[in-house]
Amino acid sequence: MGVLNVTPDSFSDGGKYFSRENALRHALQMAEEGADIIDVGGESSRPKGPYGEGAEEISAEEEKQRVLPIIKELSERCDVVISIDTYKSSVAEAALKAGASIVNDISGLHFDPSMASVVASHGAALIAMHMQGTPKTMQQNPKYDDVVAEVRTSLAQSVEKAAAEGIHKIMIDPGIGFGKSLQHNLLLIKHLDAFAGLGRPIVVGPSRKAFIGALLDVPVGERLEGTAAAVAASIFGGAHVVRVHDVKEMKRVAVLTDAILRAA
Repeated sequence: MGVLNVTPDSFSDGGKYFSRENALRHALQMAEEGADIIDVGGESSRPKGPYGEGAEEISAEEEKQRVLPIIKELSERCDVVISIDTYKSSVAEAALKAGASIVNDISGLHFDPSMASVVASHGAALIAMHMQGTPKTMQQNPKYDDVVAEVRTSLAQSVEKAAAEGIHKIMIDPGIGFGKSLQHNLLLIKHLDAFAGLGRPIVVGPSRKAFIGALLDVPVGERLEGTAAAVAASIFGGAHVVRVHDVKEMKRVAVLTDAILRAA
């Protein structure tokens, strides 16, 4: 899954693909490099931390203005699967009508009570992610007694809610970097197999995250090797989808790791 941030304030590439022309060019490039899914997001979830203030929430209308033209044109020009990264049901509905077929909800259906019914009514797939707190506050001293068990329980509840609403295609994401400390992130990747029992495909998004920067003491632009290690570890742990910024390089990592994993 290739990340397309159509925002001026993303933590990793803020503003780089904010213009429609640049966003579309980058999306087509990621598809050419091997992305199976393009995840289009119009609102940053950057937390407050050493790299600046937390992202401000924007209106659904502004979010739609950012993402819908890209989704519509991309769906017309490319066969890649399109995901909309939003927790707002009105944005999800408009994006699904424009050509998206997956809704990536960072709140795991907890923020908008209408989200599940919108996804179900369109026969779309859902990625239910775990997050502690809100994007603006989630990294302010996150705490768990048992991070793996608590995240698993929360995701099980999201899956149960989604299924009860009639969503048949459900994926789960432990939410690396979303309300987790460095140690929490490491434990979730190390024990990713704990989520296999939920019976749903697992999505992991470690790409360029702050825990990599903290461990290697490198800025966002120098986290390629750390991301590669996290991607490989996630695949060995049972991840079915990896959400990344550097598609060409991580596609190679994924292909090789998968070949080793499946070697007989």
